[in-house]
Amino acid sequence: MRIVDKITQAENDNSISYSFEYFPPKTEVGLANLFDRVARMAQMKPAFVSCTWGAGGSTQSKTLELCTMAQNVYGVETLLHLTCTNMEKEQIDHALKEAKNAGIQNILALRGDPPRGHEYWTPCDNGFNHAVDLVRYIREQYGDYFCIGVAGYPDGHVDASSRSQDIAYLKAKVEQGADFILTQLFYDVETFAEWLKECRQAGITVPIVPGIMPIPTYQSFRRMINLCKVHVPRQILTDLDSIKSDDQKVKEYGVSLAVKMIRQLHEQHHVCSFHLSTLNLERSTRLILQELNLVPQELSSVQKLASGEKLTVAAAKISPWSTLQGADRAESWDEFPNGRYGDTRSPAFGENTYGANQLPTVEASSKWGHPKTEDDITQLFVQYILGELSSLPWCEDMLQTETDAIRQRLAQLNRRGYWTVSSQPAVNGAHSQDEVYGWGPKGGYVYQKAFLECFVSEDRLKPLLASFDKDEYITYYAANAKGDFISNVEEVDAHNAVTWGVFSGKEIVQSTIISRSNFEAWKEEAYGLWEEWQRQYPPESDTAKLLKSLREQVWLINVVHNDFTQSDNLFDALGV
Repeated sequence: MRIVDKITQAENDNSISYSFEYFPPKTEVGLANLFDRVARMAQMKPAFVSCTWGAGGSTQSKTLELCTMAQNVYGVETLLHLTCTNMEKEQIDHALKEAKNAGIQNILALRGDPPRGHEYWTPCDNGFNHAVDLVRYIREQYGDYFCIGVAGYPDGHVDASSRSQDIAYLKAKVEQGADFILTQLFYDVETFAEWLKECRQAGITVPIVPGIMPIPTYQSFRRMINLCKVHVPRQILTDLDSIKSDDQKVKEYGVSLAVKMIRQLHEQHHVCSFHLSTLNLERSTRLILQELNLVPQELSSVQKLASGEKLTVAAAKISPWSTLQGADRAESWDEFPNGRYGDTRSPAFGENTYGANQLPTVEASSKWGHPKTEDDITQLFVQYILGELSSLPWCEDMLQTETDAIRQRLAQLNRRGYWTVSSQPAVNGAHSQDEVYGWGPKGGYVYQKAFLECFVSEDRLKPLLASFDKDEYITYYAANAKGDFISNVEEVDAHNAVTWGVFSGKEIVQSTIISRSNFEAWKEEAYGLWEEWQRQYPPESDTAKLLKSLREQVWLINVVHNDFTQSDNLFDALGV
């Protein structure tokens, strides 16, 4: 069924319609668990679901698999994202053919972002320079078979020179055949309302569906608004700043804010359809719909799973949280993904969970200068540790307060050529409301193992690992850009909890877990960021040559001291 017909029907009935967005997880087990999650969420009766398309078609097979499953097994209308950036015509033809063969009738046509290793998006030699070219091509090849959506930007596209130009581009996409508009996330209702008014005044008459992203965690919220250049009202920033250390409160605030925005948009601006970006999480979406009286309050996960054979395919794929063994746990076990070191089994572990916001070329060179020697690189890392630099290519924010306890030893380590990108001190039972180490609900206690991650040259690596092997409490992973790997962790699928909390009436919450799989996923990202930094300088420059050489030589090492009762053991082992 064409999605635009569902959107139009909701407008005619003045009723609220809602849809869900997912992204393909990085790991196969994460994808299997997402199948199960989509199956449960299908029982909430969304108008449709969508799945994002990785830059340059990097997630093509997973995206098509997820959309096909939703369409044909779970019986939910599906919107397939499709980008034309760095995509050959043959890839686009293949994706459209596969979508039609799977019975998918709805496409979100996007220009997209450049894939990893490309500083800018580039058109392939096929005429696809912008989303409007993709819309035109789909119409030429398939007529009216596909219902086509395009993206709108209430806060303006990051590449647009002006708001009026951005709206003119949007109108061109509609004139070439787009049936509806799906917006980027926003948090200022009045900004959206003014943009909607300007779109209508420009002659854009197709339905416009606002994208709503419930706030998952404080850090991911800040990352997302910085990346997308989204304006956020000062009151929201103030509210979040006061609760940023309590993940549960942040999530509850995100639910309340989403409910408030949807009500305001519906009651004051007559908007009827909403697209919820789930980030592959479930509980916040359900709570929003329950608060809006769109799904029954008593509809538990177990009840939702009690019906029918449509769930058997997904249930058969599940590991490790079988829906048949505990649906309530399956809904909420990964509600607090922790970026690069979240659980790789989680559907929420993937492209959207971590990654630094690389600065534009001119800003990067002005911030990090033009290093020409290893000592110059060392100085950048030391300046960051001492608070004299606000970011590095791998670290988008300044160090947190808890780092004060180890800051001087970190500086010493960096001066010796161990370039740190992540660390934490050991904590043995700090109160959950502790101003420095606390997180989670009141009345709990939090713990963490000393942990460090750094880049190190190969000549330093071997003696360092030899010293680690003498300490029975130390575990480590090390890898280089070529794919060489060293570890003293014997179990391939071992999961090491390095941050956890104990709270009243709850199971132990493990918020940071280190495993080989998430280390290797982050390793690919980390070396990709070396390459991106290199690309921001002329290829023949001394700086570009230095960064390329270092990327090829250094090892990334992740080391944990598992005796969390002692705060100095890790640095003693490092000799600082």
